[in-house]
Amino acid sequence: MSSWYLYMVQTASGMLYTGISTDPKRRLRQHSGEITGGAKALRGKGPLTLVYQQSLADKSAAAKAEYQLKQLSRSAKLTLITQYNQSEA
Repeated sequence: MSSWYLYMVQTASGMLYTGISTDPKRRLRQHSGEITGGAKALRGKGPLTLVYQQSLADKSAAAKAEYQLKQLSRSAKLTLITQYNQSEA
């Protein structure tokens, strides 16, 4: 069984897009237009950068986490991204 991921993509202008997927890197390629299936909200907004991802147990947990993340303010999301990047370094 695949893990599900919560992810955030940042556009060239700094907009943040949140989603869930079993493969965030493939999803980024879709959003970037390299392969079909990206979100319409991100078309023409590139280059896109995967700035956050979190592995979750299943689709239900990922969807709940996505909802909670979308409720956060932009500054709280940026803090989360900063903490994530520091832990990855």
